[in-house]
Amino acid sequence: MALTYLDHAATTPMRQVAVDAMVPFFTERFANPSGSHRFARDSRRAIDEARDRIAELMGVGPGEVVFLGCGTEADNQVIAGVGGVAVCPAAEHHAVLHPIEARGGRVVAVDHTGHVDLERLTDAIDDRTGLVSVMAVNNEVGTVTDLAAVSALVRERAPQAVLHTDAVQAACWLDLRSIAPLVDCMSFSAHKFGGPKGVGVLTIRDGIEVDPLIVGGGQERERRSGTHNVAGIVAMTAALAATDAERPVEAERLGELRNRLVDGLVDGLDDVIETVPRDRKVAGSAHVCVAGIESESLLFLLDEAEICASAASACASGAMDPSHVLGAMGVDRALAAGALRMSLGHTSTEHDVERAVDVVVDSVRRLRRSAA
Repeated sequence: MALTYLDHAATTPMRQVAVDAMVPFFTERFANPSGSHRFARDSRRAIDEARDRIAELMGVGPGEVVFLGCGTEADNQVIAGVGGVAVCPAAEHHAVLHPIEARGGRVVAVDHTGHVDLERLTDAIDDRTGLVSVMAVNNEVGTVTDLAAVSALVRERAPQAVLHTDAVQAACWLDLRSIAPLVDCMSFSAHKFGGPKGVGVLTIRDGIEVDPLIVGGGQERERRSGTHNVAGIVAMTAALAATDAERPVEAERLGELRNRLVDGLVDGLDDVIETVPRDRKVAGSAHVCVAGIESESLLFLLDEAEICASAASACASGAMDPSHVLGAMGVDRALAAGALRMSLGHTSTEHDVERAVDVVVDSVRRLRRSAA
């Protein structure tokens, strides 16, 4: 039975161009880029070229690009490295929500689509606010944030505050060059767009001070110490370049597939709710809530059929409580217990969608019969 992979929001299959780019840095080009010999300088040159290309693709300057280990590290560095009171919406990824809560920050309500309530955000920020962090695309339900509105509000209400966006889920769907002018810091992770795990980027606008989270080696202009993951950095750059080139066509293709997937479930089953309107979310997000079942049971049946999906963020897999995102959106707890997140990406096909519709519909009917 062929695997049907519909969990691209958790991680994406690596693009072949990324694999090809990184292999030489595991073999003949393995030197530490911090060395002084020509072998090391070859690795350093690869990083410098990657930094220039990443900066171009993100719409920032090369000196504003910091290479680090993942999106979570990038989020944590900004939150730990900027003073003052931190503020974020309640539907943020836990990589933002938990450290802000831990430092006594303010958490702002969201609306029924997962978008931050701008009136509540206005009330939450003042002259003590040091950081505002609002994600570009929600990792569970796919909601696209109106960052232009958020940026205008923060600049007027708290001009001293650093505005950060977790753009981990954005690279496949949004031109990062359109995001960069709106924020001071942006973070993303390579494995969400066909790159390898274990490497990411934090952009820090010139003039913004963000204390390092990891110290001791002085790499990245003392903004992130530790030996560079040269293979990962080079592969990430190749994957982002391919994603950027394909984005307009792929977004249209995957949006059509997503619509067929969700329409198939809504038409084939009673009491299936599409969580967020399609015009408010990215093309690859198919998130629904199915009444009368529990996600855990449905995912077990899907796994048996070799269909990969999830109920919430991959970081929360195995948790028995309903998603904090759905809770923040006001979704009824019983309905949220039947959440199903299917996310499409560059390897998704019509066959994947057709098979998923058939198996999900059949599995839900089985679960409902057994509960009757």
